[in-house]
Amino acid sequence: MKRNVFILLYFFAVQISFAQKKIIVSQDGKGDFRLIQEAVNSLPDTSTATRTIFIRNGTYSEKIFISKHNIILEGADRDKTIITQDIARDEWRCNHPDDWGVATININGDDISLKNLTIANDYGFHIKENRTISCAFDSVNHQRVITNGGHQMALRTVLATRLKAINCRFRAYAGDTVSPWNVDNGMFYFKDCLMEGGVDFYCPRGWAWAESCHFYANTGPASIWHDGSRDPDSKTVLKNCSFDGYNGFKLGRYHRDAQFYLINCRFSKNMADTDIYIVPTTNIIQWGRRVYYYNCHRDGGDYPWYANNLPSEVHAEEITLAWLFGKRWNPGNTN
Repeated sequence: MKRNVFILLYFFAVQISFAQKKIIVSQDGKGDFRLIQEAVNSLPDTSTATRTIFIRNGTYSEKIFISKHNIILEGADRDKTIITQDIARDEWRCNHPDDWGVATININGDDISLKNLTIANDYGFHIKENRTISCAFDSVNHQRVITNGGHQMALRTVLATRLKAINCRFRAYAGDTVSPWNVDNGMFYFKDCLMEGGVDFYCPRGWAWAESCHFYANTGPASIWHDGSRDPDSKTVLKNCSFDGYNGFKLGRYHRDAQFYLINCRFSKNMADTDIYIVPTTNIIQWGRRVYYYNCHRDGGDYPWYANNLPSEVHAEEITLAWLFGKRWNPGNTN
């Protein structure tokens, strides 16, 4: 009995030690680790206490995998702490059965926070010409043409839920830059973030909140997307956000059941006169069109399609984190 108590006390002491001490990543060797992945690997798989990995300024050419829980990755300065890779999803999938590893940061763990970081997939910025490669998963030609306009994910979650990103920049040239994909119980929170990419470059599944974020479209037929097809309550809320991009960029689209709430958002004059639209699809849309706006405006004059149209039972002041996530999650202090 005493031995079991000792082991339990030791276990909690180790957790507290990890929680209290920030692990330092520094490329100059003056921290605990030179590589971010090494710091992640050093942690126990799970903990009741939050573990913080503090990343000093530098450009880290790493692909990060996080399957552990309760971790903060915190950069010293958003614009000077950069994690970057060049990855074309179409190329990755030629030799891999799934998306685990398709992004610069790949997350399977719960309760993960990203703070003060630039996370980039710069494939489309660096590779301009089409490339033809051998492709084992192409059952017809065993070849595939890789373009600079395909999916290029900076952030990709698989089974993860309860993900926060505060004061981060997510950068890619083309599609699906920010892909938190857990349609069953995914809960995702973004605040004061910059997001850049091509088609559907912000494309959450499940429940998502973006507050005071700026979105910039480099290319593509739509900026934002949502999949809420598993639960009629799931939704994506964008509050106090701004949108810009190439001349004629379109706001958003969907081809699965989705639910959009845009509250107090601002659009640049470059935005096309095109509402969030449904893509022709064989999917059955169970719950109809659910695209809602409140107090949104465009530089140079408003278009009529984003006039106030909240459901009668929803008031703008009620659209809060508690309204979105209920009792399942409170993102808490986001400073």
